[in-house]
Amino acid sequence: MLRILLGALLCTAICQSGQAQQLPYKNKNLPVEQRVKDLLARMTPEEKFWQLFMIPGDLDKATPGQYKNGLFGFQVSAASTGAGEAAQQLLSYNSSRENALQLAKKINSIQKYFVEQTRLGIPLLFFDEALHGLLRDSATSFPQAIGLAATFDTAMMRKVAGAIADETKQRGIRQVLTPVVNLASDVRWGRTEETYGEDPFLVSEMGVAFVSAFENKNVVTTPKHFVANVGDGGRDSYPINFTERYLEETHFLPFKACFERGGSRSVMTAYNSVNGKAATANSWLLTDKLKKEWGFNGFVISDAGATGGTLVLHHTTKDYPESSKDAIENGLDVIFQTDYSHHKLFDPHFYDGQLAQQRIDDAVARVLRAKFELGLFDQPYVDEKEAAKQYPHKPIAKQAALESMVLLKNEGNNLPLSARNIALLGIDAEEARLGGYSGPGTRKISILQALKAQHKGITYAPGPGRAEHAWETLPAALLSHYEGSSHVKGLQYSLYNNINLKGTPIQQGVDERIDKYWTFMRPSEKLTQDFYSVKWEGVFTPDSTGTYKIGLSGNDGYRLYLNDQLLIDNWSKASFHTQLAAYQFEKGKRYPIRIEFYEAVGNGKIQLVLEKKDPRETLLREAVATASKADAVVIVAGIEEGEFRDRAMLSLPGMQEQLIREVAALGKPVTVVLIGGSAITMSNWKDSVNSILMAWYPGEEGGSAVADVLLGKYNPAGRLPITFPVHEAQLPLVYNHQPTGRGDDYNNLSGRPLFPFGYGLSYTTFAYENLQIKQGAPASVSFNLTNTGKVTGEEIPQLYIRDNLASLAQPIMSLKGFQRVKLAPGERKTVTFRITPEMLQLLNKDMKWVVEPGTFTIMIGASSADVRLSDILTIQ
Repeated sequence: MLRILLGALLCTAICQSGQAQQLPYKNKNLPVEQRVKDLLARMTPEEKFWQLFMIPGDLDKATPGQYKNGLFGFQVSAASTGAGEAAQQLLSYNSSRENALQLAKKINSIQKYFVEQTRLGIPLLFFDEALHGLLRDSATSFPQAIGLAATFDTAMMRKVAGAIADETKQRGIRQVLTPVVNLASDVRWGRTEETYGEDPFLVSEMGVAFVSAFENKNVVTTPKHFVANVGDGGRDSYPINFTERYLEETHFLPFKACFERGGSRSVMTAYNSVNGKAATANSWLLTDKLKKEWGFNGFVISDAGATGGTLVLHHTTKDYPESSKDAIENGLDVIFQTDYSHHKLFDPHFYDGQLAQQRIDDAVARVLRAKFELGLFDQPYVDEKEAAKQYPHKPIAKQAALESMVLLKNEGNNLPLSARNIALLGIDAEEARLGGYSGPGTRKISILQALKAQHKGITYAPGPGRAEHAWETLPAALLSHYEGSSHVKGLQYSLYNNINLKGTPIQQGVDERIDKYWTFMRPSEKLTQDFYSVKWEGVFTPDSTGTYKIGLSGNDGYRLYLNDQLLIDNWSKASFHTQLAAYQFEKGKRYPIRIEFYEAVGNGKIQLVLEKKDPRETLLREAVATASKADAVVIVAGIEEGEFRDRAMLSLPGMQEQLIREVAALGKPVTVVLIGGSAITMSNWKDSVNSILMAWYPGEEGGSAVADVLLGKYNPAGRLPITFPVHEAQLPLVYNHQPTGRGDDYNNLSGRPLFPFGYGLSYTTFAYENLQIKQGAPASVSFNLTNTGKVTGEEIPQLYIRDNLASLAQPIMSLKGFQRVKLAPGERKTVTFRITPEMLQLLNKDMKWVVEPGTFTIMIGASSADVRLSDILTIQ
């Protein structure tokens, strides 16, 4: 009897094991939707929540059982140093430079835990940033996005994106939080560099070229930030109050193109509010438009930390649980946070019944669908042989950089350079900056290195740099406080729930240095309002002797005491200031220090700063002296920008403009190479220099590309994807605005730009002739393009269309086509643009896209301001 019972139990175990292997969701021969439905029915509420929660990191610091319910996915940290939940399953390594194989092995080791040790074996979706190259060590860095847009070459964009996708997939990363397809409608925006420019058509074409290259290789793309996250004054994530019509005609277009033509399976929301409702919890935006009207079948993720923004920024929810409920109910699918512990803030309503199960299941199904489509359930591990492969992508990076160069001025054919002795000035010539969201690049080449390799007569001086000031945040190593008889690193702080430092502190602790910016949250969760004061106390110990400047930079409402004396008194609220005071210090001497600060309305900022000396004037004099000994001068100048680093002024920062003017006064030929990702005003120096080259952030091969252009080995042909204004007062300024009621000019300033959208010069010249319009459905336009110069070059003819009689006001002109055409001297080609109904349509009063009968002006130009050929197309 016992033998029979044991046999039955054994049979049951074997049968159950066999059935487990044949569960429908594990059967790769079944349709994806059937597998999704089966798996979803087997999941617990906890397992569902964790498929809707994504974080950067890995398992190194995980505790036992922490991830037993699975996870959406990781953005794996660069190095692994500790043991975690599945210590025997994980590969731990410590490398200052991580190659593709190392990352692939790490991803495989993490994936192994989730596939083999969690109840349902749901694999992770590993994600990362890939704006212009995968954001990892040993990955190729291509020109910044705005530079790629300046190529006006979708074929090149596909090559770049395909290369990035190969380097992404070989490491096991299957989702990229890229591209940025927001319109750069105001060039003061610090994230203009991440975009493809101001024009909906150009951004759409570049966006589709990028995402389709990834999606064709089965890597999920995530266009962002949905939607329109540059607001008044060019400020990042400012509230947007746009009509549905305006959004449909402009900001929606690149997103729709990425979904419908590019196949993007994910999208990221913006931080800002849209017509009063946070984009991350906006049902009109995420549910009505995106999912219902457009039929988007992918998943929606928040920007990092944005879900809680309804609580701490927009003030439309009462607590974190409600913020997650609000977001998920209104169309968000995945909560993107920056730490595992944050889940406790957001998960309560997933379990207490306040969130509709149907909405949760829909969100989870969207994530699972992507994981099934990616093949992660069937082949969850990275092919390590593929990961060990070295991709030869540097030639693509070099060609993309060459194509991105925009020649803005070349008076007297100053370029290419022919001088024997050339002075190269500016720290950007040596730094080889890659721009925002960049990895380190692989063997990146600076302009200095490249010019020295190609030309013997190069002398270099760094010049004054880009710094607007010489002070810096006072280093943590110089600050301490007493604990008994011992000195301990950092200053002690006391936080008060009033603005007068009165009563008992609600919180105390230690800050290693004073560099505070309380934007996303208050200084403490114990504060119930933005009404507080803080006191820091301790000791400052200088590391050298001298008379230095010490002070505070931040919102008004601060005091600085040094050596028990009031050194700076700014105890009132008005604006933002930096105040410094000179003081004689002795090395090693301990100076008691106290900082007091209060904030009554939020967004508190305060820094303790120190200025030892200002070397900029000396560096400027040395650079001018170097230039005086040369036959020609190249000044490489750059700007400072980036995420949450919007620019009020568009001039070159620091003393760079002074350097240009003083060098130009020497009377030598001067070329200015500009490094940056947005427009630069140059009225103070443009007319005093001979040549100007916009190089953007040209990537790891950018130095070689700039050298090739300067020395005439490559003829530049890039075009501006944004409008360069004469002055900030003109902003926002885009070429494709609707007609004005009177005109564009100010009483004391032209309304015309410094350089228009689509602008760019060449070392040769081109003739546009013989425009022919073929009426019909579809219509087409053709013309002859001839290289009338002496060197081979590329021209980018652009097709613009204007609706001459419309039921609603339309843009004065709209880009509808472009081609990059290479011609030898004297060579002629016929260029043809096909005119489709989509190019002629408008959004009518009933919010329907239609083509209205009438006439359309067809314009062919070298830029939006340089129309060479024009004629009328009639639509019956």
